[in-house]
Amino acid sequence: WGMIAPAAILLLAFVFLPAIMGFGLAFTNARLVSPRPIEFVGTDNFARLFTDPTFWRALLNVSYFAVVVVPVQSALALAMAVLINKKFRGVNFFRTVYFLPVVTSMVVVSLLWMFMYRKDGLINEFLSAASFGLIHGPDWLNDTATSMPAIIILSIWQAAGFHMIIWLAGLQSISGELYEAAELDGASRWHQFRYVTWPCLKHTRTLILVTITIQALGLFDQVSVMTQG
Repeated sequence: WGMIAPAAILLLAFVFLPAIMGFGLAFTNARLVSPRPIEFVGTDNFARLFTDPTFWRALLNVSYFAVVVVPVQSALALAMAVLINKKFRGVNFFRTVYFLPVVTSMVVVSLLWMFMYRKDGLINEFLSAASFGLIHGPDWLNDTATSMPAIIILSIWQAAGFHMIIWLAGLQSISGELYEAAELDGASRWHQFRYVTWPCLKHTRTLILVTITIQALGLFDQVSVMTQG
């Protein structure tokens, strides 16, 4: 827990507390910029929300996004953490490369991927070259069938590095004596992961799943920049 504490404190301050405050403000008439005093309005805001058809469409899209992103992103981040949780030449380079998308501005990342997703973008050019001209990719962001998968891929790529660091902290907190005992018992690498690593990551796993879920449900900037809503 000592290695996870710094990340947990930051997540508490910038993810969980704002979420709790936002839920509390939902029962008031608070406005972003308004001279009017904040008053308690009960469930009036929720009544208006649940009768708006746009809300239900948005809820469906967000649910689809979260159902895909949460397991895939957490699994990818764990795989990355396992790969770099070893001592080998250049390990710090790979850690930096994996984490680089996290510290890059989301607007910049979205613009770069937006150009890659264009009809004449890098992705379609690659597909065409790899298939010798047989595959002509779609206009990813302007096609209703591909716009959501395109945003999902970007989101997973951009945030996996952050959760990789949390997984890595959890992995490094596991005592090496447990692995030594497992090896003496003849456990394979898979059995070591299943019966030693995975159970010891219980608290880290909970933290990551909750964090990714909150971030997935609060997605805005990627969609706003890449599809204008």
